[in-house]
Amino acid sequence: HVQLVESGGGSVQTGGHLRPSCVVSRHPYSKYCMGWFRQAPGKERELVARIGSDGVKTYADSVKGRFTISKDNAENTVYLQMTSLKPEDTAMYLCATRASRGTYNYWGQGTQVTVS
Repeated sequence: HVQLVESGGGSVQTGGHLRPSCVVSRHPYSKYCMGWFRQAPGKERELVARIGSDGVKTYADSVKGRFTISKDNAENTVYLQMTSLKPEDTAMYLCATRASRGTYNYWGQGTQVTVS
């Protein structure tokens, strides 16, 4: 079955940086989109960044210019380079995948990011 495993979260000070990663095993789709989401307590889950099989990237306005999504196809890994972190970036960060057209239907367990 498909597995998504995130790592690389942590606790940093304001202005710091982190680079969470998501390793995907047994991906079911030949063409797919990978997304990084975040969810803070009491808030709705938010799509932070996504990258399509064609390499096109999109970002939430709140992270544009600070976060960069990338993928290493050989390693089946997607990264989220996070810079200039702010306390409002504090959340559980989850990666997910979907077919090129469809809804996100496979999710990882998440990695916690805390900015103070």
